[in-house]
Amino acid sequence: MSDQKQTLPEDYFNDVYRNSNDPWNFETSEYELNKYKTTIQALTKAHYHNAFEIGCSIGVLTEMLAPKCDALLSVDAAEAPLVKARARLEGSKHVQIEKMAVPEQFPDQQFDLILMSEVGYYFAMPDLEKLMEKILAHLEKGGQLLLVHWTPEVHDYPLTGDQVHELFLAASGQSKPLKHVHSHREENYRLDSFEKQ
Repeated sequence: MSDQKQTLPEDYFNDVYRNSNDPWNFETSEYELNKYKTTIQALTKAHYHNAFEIGCSIGVLTEMLAPKCDALLSVDAAEAPLVKARARLEGSKHVQIEKMAVPEQFPDQQFDLILMSEVGYYFAMPDLEKLMEKILAHLEKGGQLLLVHWTPEVHDYPLTGDQVHELFLAASGQSKPLKHVHSHREENYRLDSFEKQ
């Protein structure tokens, strides 16, 4: 289909952050704060050895996640928000903040937690499928995959949050790589938690 949307490029996010250093009100929004609390509550372990956060933006959720990890790699495709994220996590030496455009770039290590919050719908479906393959290859057996996404349609975005979650749900079940362990839905977002089988 010629009108199929492409994965959003880095320039899209650079433009968004050029207009505001917190364009989605991560620091002040009650919606975001409540969603972050729900996300942290959905963690299945008290502590993780090696965690990977895809799409950390300015690091508000990263800061909440950091105390629960021995090592945490948090990445974003745009440089602008990472300046703020690095400053926020300056005192947390076990947290690494890097510019990385998944799925083309992906860390060469295994993780017992991979968190993707408010990122999946920025990808065209073929790129999200590639990303899912990488996630599955780098998630340890018994490791947790946690997805959290806004569900209303956004004109600019190639996918909806529901489409993102349905792709991963299709990879869960008997004789499939993931086991679906928890689901939570609010008016404007959904959370799904999986375990690598």
